Amino acid sequence: MRKSSYGSPRSCASSAETKQTGISPQMRIRAANVRTMLGVILLLVLGAAEAWYLLLYPAGPRTQRIVVIAPGSSAWKIGRQLQQEGILRSRFAFVLWARHRRGTLKAGAYSFDHPASLIAVYDRLRAGDVYTVTLTVPEGYNIFDIAQAAAAAGIASRSAFLTEEQKDTDLIHDLDPQAQSLEGYLYPDTYQLNPLATPRQVLATMVHRFRAEAKLLGLTQNLHATVTLASLVERETPVAEDRPLVAGVFVNRLAHKMPLDTDPSVIYAALLENRYRGTIYASDLKADSSYNTYVRSGLPPGPICNPGDPSLRAALHPAATDYLYFVSDPAHPGHSRFATTLAEHEKNVSIYRSQQHGAAANSQSSGSSNS
Repeated sequence: MRKSSYGSPRSCASSAETKQTGISPQMRIRAANVRTMLGVILLLVLGAAEAWYLLLYPAGPRTQRIVVIAPGSSAWKIGRQLQQEGILRSRFAFVLWARHRRGTLKAGAYSFDHPASLIAVYDRLRAGDVYTVTLTVPEGYNIFDIAQAAAAAGIASRSAFLTEEQKDTDLIHDLDPQAQSLEGYLYPDTYQLNPLATPRQVLATMVHRFRAEAKLLGLTQNLHATVTLASLVERETPVAEDRPLVAGVFVNRLAHKMPLDTDPSVIYAALLENRYRGTIYASDLKADSSYNTYVRSGLPPGPICNPGDPSLRAALHPAATDYLYFVSDPAHPGHSRFATTLAEHEKNVSIYRSQQHGAAANSQSSGSSNS
């Protein structure tokens, strides 16, 4: 039997189609593959652009916004919080990036004041770059000084902070049940604080610091008297080596039932009654206040400032001397002249006054010649 001289029907159709369009089926298949590849490439490009937009293109506020990340928050919860606060565009992108990096995100308060990329935000939380408010409390600050410093730091108004200092005595009830305020127990230091912390939380931090230092110093008994004595020493002299001597003078005067006659207590009495005028007047020395150590014997009712370690140590270990008096030594600023007898003390006071008058006269003479 003879084979047919015609090709298969498909071949005939393909041939006819090729003749009709000029494009073979193989070319059509290749074109379709190219279109598919171009589509994939376009999707990849769009995906890369979206990823770049979400991960690298800055977003966020242009004015300060504080976000507090709670301890134990998951990446999902943090991402949602940051998106709600306008810090990120997509919490989903944040979660995916967090899972990719596998880092630990730190709790705390974070300040955002300019647009940043998602990656930059993530890196800050991973590094724990928290935002804090600095409160510096020098040795010898009293509750009035601290309230002013807290107001300057933006923690609270002076009056609000002072009110908390005076009423939150439950924070130290176990240390000093008779405390009338937190005076003496707000340890002097530089504190880095959560910007959203309440005055009570700030005060609790300072009291906690005092507890730690008191433990290191071995200050575990008779805290009320010891801290009160230390506060007087703190305000009387800035010189570390003089502090045990000053503490010794106070201890000796107490033993002899002599008034302490210390000016800082008179100033504190005036501060409590809102009548301090920047200097001590004769009326202040006669004021009927339990803090006026010129008219009342013994220690004042409580501390008059917040002493640092050197003064606390001096109160714990006062120098064993016979000194009953001291006065400032103009020849050695900050230091004091000590005396055992009243006659010797009066001589030291006379020297102090003559040197003070001499310094004032020299100052006036210098001013006249300059004019």
